[in-house]
Amino acid sequence: MKASIASWTLLSPEGTYHELCEPNFFVGREDHMDLKLRSRSVDKQHAVISVNKETEEYILHDLGTLNGTFVNEMKVKQQPVNLQLRDNIRFGYDILWNL
Repeated sequence: MKASIASWTLLSPEGTYHELCEPNFFVGREDHMDLKLRSRSVDKQHAVISVNKETEEYILHDLGTLNGTFVNEMKVKQQPVNLQLRDNIRFGYDILWNL
């Protein structure tokens, strides 16, 4: 059984939940990002998580970053990654986030 799209969140290492309710959830250092990270290893526009409404999947795209985006410690390269519940995501050298 698939989880409801609205129920998916990122869990920060500090225990804060960030709901992934938008079709495109942007991560980076800029103020207008959905998730703003302060790490210097995170690009201004680092990654985007998009929802495929037909299949109800979350898809992580790295935006050509210098320090990379990782899912379960595997680097996201040119191909987007379909996320699964409980995946660990790392943006640059930031500590792990849980899905």
